[in-house]
Amino acid sequence: MSIKQALSEAIGQRRLVSFIYKSAPRMAEPYILGYDEKGALTLSAFQVSGGSGAGFRTFPVEGMSFVTITERGFDGIRPEYNPRDRYFSHIVCQV
Repeated sequence: MSIKQALSEAIGQRRLVSFIYKSAPRMAEPYILGYDEKGALTLSAFQVSGGSGAGFRTFPVEGMSFVTITERGFDGIRPEYNPRDRYFSHIVCQV
């Protein structure tokens, strides 16, 4: 399964993903997978642990490795979530 497929599945099932980004392990609730204005596939997610602390972050997919869909799900929508995020020129999938 490709990273794009795994992230799309995790978003559809509302399951957390674990991955390595900038040499640090991360755990995040995935919200949007899409392309930025430069055409880079990017994940917008609420990071719950690892790296730079909790909060919404964007992760270029090309910099992610060891992406795993966890068994841990998430309910509801974080208040900071913006479904009309202008960062993305094309959305592949979203919560």
